[in-house]
Amino acid sequence: MEILGTSLRICVDDLDPAVTAYEKLTGEQAQRFSHAGVSVAAVGCFLLMSGPPETLDVLRRITATLAVDDVAEAYATLRSVGAEVIAGPSETPIGRNLVARHPDGSIFEYVDRRR
Repeated sequence: MEILGTSLRICVDDLDPAVTAYEKLTGEQAQRFSHAGVSVAAVGCFLLMSGPPETLDVLRRITATLAVDDVAEAYATLRSVGAEVIAGPSETPIGRNLVARHPDGSIFEYVDRRR
């Protein structure tokens, strides 16, 4: 499994002003999509999320999002090191993802991009 990059996850109450600020900080345009009732904007290495408080409470438990070349390969690698896959693999608007709890208790999301 190759990790291609990491996104910092930030839950916000109001997505639009946050997107404006992060676009200015990074000099990059946001890529927006919605998934499972959550509005998401990827701006550089930041993943901004806004939605119902109960959903955001769950999302805040995930430390970071890791981009990988293949979620199926990540699944196998994670299982081989004793990680617990707690969600997915699932299709999303931009590719596949899964959420795993590492043996140390850390929780990460793994995503790949649609080819």
